[in-house]
Amino acid sequence: MIVFKLNGKVVELDLDPEMNLLKVLRNELGITSVKRGCDIGVCGVCTILVNGKPMKSCLMKLKDVEGKEVTTVEGIGTPYNLHPIQKAFIDHGAIQCGFCTPAMILVAYALLKQNPNPTREEIKKAINSVLCRCTGYIPIINAIEAVAKGKYGPI
Repeated sequence: MIVFKLNGKVVELDLDPEMNLLKVLRNELGITSVKRGCDIGVCGVCTILVNGKPMKSCLMKLKDVEGKEVTTVEGIGTPYNLHPIQKAFIDHGAIQCGFCTPAMILVAYALLKQNPNPTREEIKKAINSVLCRCTGYIPIINAIEAVAKGKYGPI
């Protein structure tokens, strides 16, 4: 039995601890915001937060989250109560196709929790781990910067 917290709720799974975490999240727990991209840790669209740190779920096993806190984009906001980062992404057009958006939001969330006032260079460095093919990154950087400057309220 593997026990961990997922978006604040305790999850107990009687599954093979060697199962790929990305597949467990998507196929067993229905968390489809965690996207499957390259399966080799390069694209970053499978990024989740483990104990507050961005991690690529395609490179993790289920046993890697035993006793830990896992956060997906569903854990920081809901469709009816958006997180400030989610609002900023919408307002700044940082969500064109949406495939990278959950991972980008989580990376931004982790960055702003660690460093509430990052420079543009620090924002660029943080989001470098997630590939976006649509936005050219500028709207994403602008959205994160707007949140950092307090334009969307407290994080």
